[in-house]
Amino acid sequence: MLDIKNVRKTFNTKSIDEKIALNGLNLHIDDGDFVTVIGGNGAGKSTMLNAIAGVWPVDCGSIVIDGNDVTHLPEYRRAAFLGRVFQDPHIGTAATMQIEENLALAARRGEKRTLKAGITREERNAYREKLATLGLGLEDRMTAKVGLLSGGQRQALTLLMATLKKPKLLLLDEHTAALDPRTAAKVLEITEKIVTENKLMTLMVTHNMRDAIRYGNRLIMMNAGKIILDIAGEEKKRLTIEMLLDAFAKTSGEEFANDRILLS
Repeated sequence: MLDIKNVRKTFNTKSIDEKIALNGLNLHIDDGDFVTVIGGNGAGKSTMLNAIAGVWPVDCGSIVIDGNDVTHLPEYRRAAFLGRVFQDPHIGTAATMQIEENLALAARRGEKRTLKAGITREERNAYREKLATLGLGLEDRMTAKVGLLSGGQRQALTLLMATLKKPKLLLLDEHTAALDPRTAAKVLEITEKIVTENKLMTLMVTHNMRDAIRYGNRLIMMNAGKIILDIAGEEKKRLTIEMLLDAFAKTSGEEFANDRILLS
């Protein structure tokens, strides 16, 4: 499970640019939950993911992953618990290395480096099977340089690499935002398949309300560094964009005003 208690984070403290990014954030997620996260600009969505990943220390509060208090652990120590995919398809893969080499790096994450042979025949066969599940034909291009792939292919590969060792928590930070609608839909389809089959506890930040409603078993909306809406189960299945906007207005006391989200 993931347990976040009273986490606060302020940037540029005691300056004219002071910004309260997380304001007493509380969140509990059970193992296997697929949670979509939505909110306006500056709501604290990506800041929450960065706090979980340990990109910088929080001001106060605690973060527990699978029973392990990671609040004061550096980012590299938390990597053993996490898989993460960013908005930019270029982050998370090595462009000058082959597809199979990238997968081998992901498979060896956290292990000690040795002088043994690189990729074994068994590993290569396993990678081919994994790539075939993506339905993108990458299993026939395993020696191709990753830099030659399209944005969607590269993001799908990054997703596969992030989940290869079945992390305790998968963080998806608007991982389809830089893709065209058709490619984004394909990557989301792959995402749902991987998350569901592996029963991965997942936090998916998105700017698309339809995607937030369609995917996952729980939806949270953030505003001003806090969670103001938390909808799950049958209630989420009945949810519409209009109901979501109305709930935001009632809870926050203001109209939702984010063109990027509303237009998508």
